[in-house]
Amino acid sequence: QVQLVESGGGLVQAGGSLRLSCSASRGPFLGNIMGWFRQAPGKEREFVASIGPYNYHLKYADSVNGRFAISRDNAKLTMYLQMNNLSVEDTANYYCAQKYGSAWKYWGQGTQVTVSS
Repeated sequence: QVQLVESGGGLVQAGGSLRLSCSASRGPFLGNIMGWFRQAPGKEREFVASIGPYNYHLKYADSVNGRFAISRDNAKLTMYLQMNNLSVEDTANYYCAQKYGSAWKYWGQGTQVTVSS
């Protein structure tokens, strides 16, 4: 059973930056696609970004492309999401997830990001 724990959320002003981390404390980390998702109040969970096993095959949602950067450090079993030029619309609970086959099977508990105007 994989355990994923997010950290790094908080309150930031519009235009500011945050870096989220996702640590895998149990189960395999290497060889799996990892991703970030977010869910704002009253909205469905949406895809933010994903990364292949060895820092290749990066994908981003159009809404964050050019502002967010996903990366991973396999030696530390940790994935990151650098978020720059944040806007109020980025306010959400951010989740990391691990993919098995075609399904996002394992999820963290989430970390809240709040952007004030």
